[in-house]
Amino acid sequence: MKRCDWVTDEEIYKQYHDQEWGVPVYDDHHLFEMLILEGAQAGLSWITILKRRENYRKAFDGFDVNRVAQYDEDKIQELLTNKGIIRNKLKVRGTVKNANAFLAIQKEYGSFSSYIWGFSNGDPIINKWTSIKEVPVETELSKKISKDLKKRGFTFVGPVIIYSFLQAVGIINDHTTDCFRHPDYSERQ
Repeated sequence: MKRCDWVTDEEIYKQYHDQEWGVPVYDDHHLFEMLILEGAQAGLSWITILKRRENYRKAFDGFDVNRVAQYDEDKIQELLTNKGIIRNKLKVRGTVKNANAFLAIQKEYGSFSSYIWGFSNGDPIINKWTSIKEVPVETELSKKISKDLKKRGFTFVGPVIIYSFLQAVGIINDHTTDCFRHPDYSERQ
């Protein structure tokens, strides 16, 4: 079974690629989790975060956005001693800040899903890259979303992070055409 070239032999990576990456996500809870995890990845490899995902879920109350938005200084200090997550002050504080900004978007749009999917008119963008080398790290769309999120008070949402987020939650499907997860793959078999 042919996968995208970025997938290693590690089982956790294969499962993520095969079952999650590029699959459209409309659930706000999952969207919040992925936005935070993608921000946590900044400057690191995705596998580093993926291996700590369960630790992040435990540390951040299962990514309950309402609870995270209420974290106080004591909770932040507790998180900064948690060896199961990346203990970067800016990223931990940014998670709380992002939770509050996320709630503001939910209030304005009814859901974060409505907001984020509105940038693609509710439809996944399915690319037809033949090689991982063709896949961009950012696009005009990720720049536009990044700019809007920053204006709304988010942090760790640069255009590269947002492009990775869009791929992760299926707003952009960047499985290469030779990957069994690309929507057109079965047509060629």
